[in-house]
Amino acid sequence: MVDLRPGIPWLGAKAVLFDLDGTLVDSAPDLAGALNEMRLARHMAPLPLTALRPMVGSGARGMLAVGLSVSPQDADFEALKVEFLDRYQARLTQETALFDQVNELLQSLSAAGFAWGVVTNKAERFALPLTEALGLKQRALAVVGGDSTPHAKPHPAPLLEAARRGGIAAEACIYVGDDERDIVAGRAAGMRTVAAAWGYLGQGEPVEAWNADIVLNSPIELLQVLGLA
Repeated sequence: MVDLRPGIPWLGAKAVLFDLDGTLVDSAPDLAGALNEMRLARHMAPLPLTALRPMVGSGARGMLAVGLSVSPQDADFEALKVEFLDRYQARLTQETALFDQVNELLQSLSAAGFAWGVVTNKAERFALPLTEALGLKQRALAVVGGDSTPHAKPHPAPLLEAARRGGIAAEACIYVGDDERDIVAGRAAGMRTVAAAWGYLGQGEPVEAWNADIVLNSPIELLQVLGLA
């Protein structure tokens, strides 16, 4: 646990909003599996999960860049993106699971009277069935996807939409995420921000440079921050 901005008032928080991939759930095995299916179909050897895991937060663009060396500027990018997303949808929950301690964290938050929800850049096509299959959607105050509002993160609109659905003021919310755009979105929405160092983190600036209020190394540390453990 690293308190990067001492003096942040956590008292008064009423809800915790979470990013999905890399924060609540480890979806890397299924995303990597979809990419490796494409490689195998093209007579290419599969890549190890360790090579693909850091790119999960970059979505199809990042996965296709590493796995097939294509970018949005390439003529066949859109067709490959469609194939990748279709393959991923077919195996959405084959290997994906909650990170360790997440279920305990969510149960403890609920028991203490905190609402919680999910705000992800994952399209609703994937986010809604995935959160339902993992038992999150049924308990969350909201599940807001990357296409639930006109803007995706780092724009604050999805976070503000989740707060609106829950009937909770944005300033009473905490946003937890494993990518710098999560922290940018949270701060723009007027929320307190937590960087999830157990997540994918991407390949940009180090997590300590994201300007989050605090960096946590494990989900359960959030209970300490909120005085619940």
